[in-house]
Amino acid sequence: MAREFTSVGVVGLGTMGAGIVEVFARNGIDVVAVEISEGALERGRANLTGSTDRAVAKGKLAAADRDALLGRITFAVGLDALHSVDLVVEAVPEHLDLKQRIFAELDRVCKPDAILATNTSSLSVTEISVATTRPNQVIGIHFFNPAPVMKLVEVVRTVVTSADVVADVEALCARLGKVDVTINDRAGFIANALLFGYLNHAVAMFEARYASREDIDAAMKLGCGLPMGPLALMDLIGVDTAYEILDTMYRRGGRDRRHAPVPLIKQMVTAGLLGRKSGRGFYTYERPGSPVVVPDEATPVTTEAALADGARAITKVGVVGSGTMATGIIEVFAKAGYEVVSVTRGAEKSATVCEAVKTSLNKGVVRGRLSEEDRDAALGRVTWSAALDHLADVDVVVEAVVEELSVKKALFASLDEICKPGVVLATTTSSLPVIDVAMATQRPADVVGLHFFNPAPIMPLVEVVRTIRTSPETTATARALCATLGKTAVVCGDRSGFIVNALLFPYLNDAVKMLEASYSTADDIDHAMKLGCGYPMGPFELLDVVGLDVSLAIQRELYLELREPGFAPAPLLEHLVTAGYLGRKTGRGFRDHTHR
Repeated sequence: MAREFTSVGVVGLGTMGAGIVEVFARNGIDVVAVEISEGALERGRANLTGSTDRAVAKGKLAAADRDALLGRITFAVGLDALHSVDLVVEAVPEHLDLKQRIFAELDRVCKPDAILATNTSSLSVTEISVATTRPNQVIGIHFFNPAPVMKLVEVVRTVVTSADVVADVEALCARLGKVDVTINDRAGFIANALLFGYLNHAVAMFEARYASREDIDAAMKLGCGLPMGPLALMDLIGVDTAYEILDTMYRRGGRDRRHAPVPLIKQMVTAGLLGRKSGRGFYTYERPGSPVVVPDEATPVTTEAALADGARAITKVGVVGSGTMATGIIEVFAKAGYEVVSVTRGAEKSATVCEAVKTSLNKGVVRGRLSEEDRDAALGRVTWSAALDHLADVDVVVEAVVEELSVKKALFASLDEICKPGVVLATTTSSLPVIDVAMATQRPADVVGLHFFNPAPIMPLVEVVRTIRTSPETTATARALCATLGKTAVVCGDRSGFIVNALLFPYLNDAVKMLEASYSTADDIDHAMKLGCGYPMGPFELLDVVGLDVSLAIQRELYLELREPGFAPAPLLEHLVTAGYLGRKTGRGFRDHTHR
């Protein structure tokens, strides 16, 4: 039988500590909440009452339950108040010497069988435990912010943590309504080890002026369905906290360059630009502590007039290709009121594409998203052709043929001869260099990448990829065109992976390396990212959907371009692809899909 925890202590009542106190008190456990001074104690009390009052205002907590919850909490200054609790959770700032001092004192104050836990997100639980005479009773219990809402808890055992202590803490997590993943003590555990490499990479992208902060954040929210963009998330976590976590993970985790803090992060910390808590970080906020972003000198102008400035008029669009992407793009343009010329490699292919577009539009009618008149009008705008010559009078051509550079270059050379001057020639490539395609023409200034996401009619994001030869007018035309389609355009340079894939696939590769090292299971890693970070899918679910072969190809491209050792494809990914385990499409990837 797991032991019954009747009273617990929480040390440190900042955002995390106050949240942890609330979690315990909500679940009927008496809590002794401890701070270092009266002033800090009052701030902690305010954190807690603020959170519970908001829950009452939103109808998520009854006023009587709030009062009962607050009645279970005893506030005190100093660790001596913890002499009779069964468990202590420490939630003070991420400094090893501070935590070690507190644990040495807790060891002296607490009863002999009390469990001592740290909420550290990056420090070594083992190094904290050796400050006590009871390292076998020390464990990591890593809650996620905001603790009352987030379902995940990482339970971190050291090599000497007793099995009974682990079992007791796991049972406690279940009582609190949390999902726990139990792991060994290593830098960043699961969620932070995967999250912070990605956040650091996003900051590097911003520091290099590869894309604006707004475009990087919009790309990851709209392209991957993430709850927040990486730079907004850095502001929420605290730029100083992020720096401490990255620095610790870099030093403890084998000096992986992915975790070496980007210089801009340290500069922002020195300048006091700490994110929401200081009122300014990557974004500027209404006031310190406010979540409301206000415009500043870096905020882009996004009025229709600004978007249209320098853009050419577009009335007729050509789409070349017969695959899923081409079909979706034809539908998007036709629904938006453009005349569309669809060009495929033969009448049979044209008939197939035509049927696919009709089927998709009919689904829209059945689901009530489209009237029959609008469907018929959209179909009426499309001309089906098997001859590139029919693109002689279009204003834009969007190429969506196979991802082979030789095929695309040959096509663009033909378009260069056929199309009138001033036509925007766009490629939907997701992995090839746009400049290589552009240089197959005599008009590289008119060539741009328009990377739609699949399925194109549903996904709201388009990456507008400008090469070093793309003219400002071409970029402006592409952005304005996306706006008329109801899409969000993000502008970036012509680098492997653009924004979304360049940030997404190294994170997926890191997850494979974690599994390969037997640090955790695919299920626990997926749980950690979905429940700890609010991701719509875990990395292994997503890899099986995308296809392991596709993922490997993208990761290889990124590695070849950047030559960053941390981007080298995980051997396990290569082995699975070699074995033909490509994900859902073959019935087997990281998981077996044949019996589902």
